[in-house]
Amino acid sequence: MKYNCPYDKKCGGCNLLSHDYAEQLKIKKEALAKLLAPYGKLTEVIGMDEPLHYRNKVHAVFTTDRKGNIISGVYEEGTHKVVAVDNCLIENEKADAIIATIRKFLPSFKLKVYDEDRRTGLFRHVLIRTAHSTGQIMVVLVLSSTMFPSKNNFVKALLKEHPEITTIVMNINDKRTSMVLGDREQTLYGKGYIEDVLCGNTFRISPKSFYQINSVQTEILYNKAIEFAGLTGNETVIDAYCGIGTIGITAAAHMANKGGSVIGVELNPAAVKDAIANAKRNNMDNIRFYCDDAGKFMTKMAASGQRADVVFMDPPRSGSDEAFLSCVAKLAPKKIVYISCGPDTLARDLGVLKKKGYRVEKMVGVDLFPMTNHVETVVLLQRKDM
Repeated sequence: MKYNCPYDKKCGGCNLLSHDYAEQLKIKKEALAKLLAPYGKLTEVIGMDEPLHYRNKVHAVFTTDRKGNIISGVYEEGTHKVVAVDNCLIENEKADAIIATIRKFLPSFKLKVYDEDRRTGLFRHVLIRTAHSTGQIMVVLVLSSTMFPSKNNFVKALLKEHPEITTIVMNINDKRTSMVLGDREQTLYGKGYIEDVLCGNTFRISPKSFYQINSVQTEILYNKAIEFAGLTGNETVIDAYCGIGTIGITAAAHMANKGGSVIGVELNPAAVKDAIANAKRNNMDNIRFYCDDAGKFMTKMAASGQRADVVFMDPPRSGSDEAFLSCVAKLAPKKIVYISCGPDTLARDLGVLKKKGYRVEKMVGVDLFPMTNHVETVVLLQRKDM
């Protein structure tokens, strides 16, 4: 099957769109296997049954075209030029429809879009998050000011058009920055967050929460990570870079009532707050969360004579660093389960861990990003002295 997208040549986001999906998986597997060959054998890249409209997080930039018409879309790859997008092949369709409605409403409410050069106008971005299992939808209106004329009427009109919306949040970003979200938020409708069910557990997702953008494949990814860890239930487990606790809580569920425990460590206080709420929501009493640098936390554990059996690590695309990996090695877990969204940095980090006494036992790819050249990888490493 070939995919036709009117934005393909301008957007640049879906760089494998000219290949059918089976060919995309083949390309990803060959590239990943070649890159990681010095460390072990990649068994496969697990694909999707339905590889379209999978993105549960949709971000639209608002601006005007040369004729002064309001447009919304994405930045053209490598530029700050906005490509107007109505229907994206990989974005959630309801999210795209809500964005189109907001764009239609702005002139009738006499609301201006933000001009980066003049620093005038109100609407900068719209961020929409959809929950795959529960169907809940969050709309985040990113504005340059708290001065939002006819705010209540705007919200009512949006809800009338899209009653499926669960919550609407106003986020204020008044800085000259490439960051989408600002620091201040006000809930205009609903609870200010949505909930989704992943691997049988319920997770609270706030506007700034990290949550994998492909829920269907994330279940496969996390279940594969748990399988690789081979948890018996009485281990001490560290979830480094724990975010809102998705991996740690999934592991804790597999260890419930068996004597083991999970420790989640995360530097972002908002994420830790969500993680604690998520553990409580799922009645998990065998997991604790700490707001700290994960590397320093593990170094302190090692210095006090504490040990961990398994460390899960899911760093950003930039990967980890040697300082962090040295901290992991000091703690000397029997197993490390490394979840990576950046193959190049994964290969680099596996080289560091090899020098620190770990060997790769298993590797598998999971395609969370169909149509693009990105791919997730789960790697099981074990101490060489075992």
